Amino acid sequence: MPESKLLMDIGDRLRAQREKMGLTQKQTARLLGISETYYGEIERGNRKLSIERILLARQHLKLDPTYLITGEHNSNQLIERLLKECPRGKEDLVIQLLHYLALLYR
Repeated sequence: MPESKLLMDIGDRLRAQREKMGLTQKQTARLLGISETYYGEIERGNRKLSIERILLARQHLKLDPTYLITGEHNSNQLIERLLKECPRGKEDLVIQLLHYLALLYR
């Protein structure tokens, strides 16, 4: 994949998460420790995101680095996150449902 396409895709995923969280570019730039102008350039695919900023995006924007870079979800991390969001005491039910779904699609 050409670098420009990769940078644009990363910028699109950052923008989508920022909007999902109801944040402005200014607020997001502050969370990542960069200027609003530089952040805007990242969203437009004109600038690169450093490893340090990727880790800050993980921490503050709840963006999995693998997803941010590749667009692919790490299914184990996704399942863990969903289980954490379950109402207390319902985790076993969700695990059973996942098990039954997996059996259906073998």
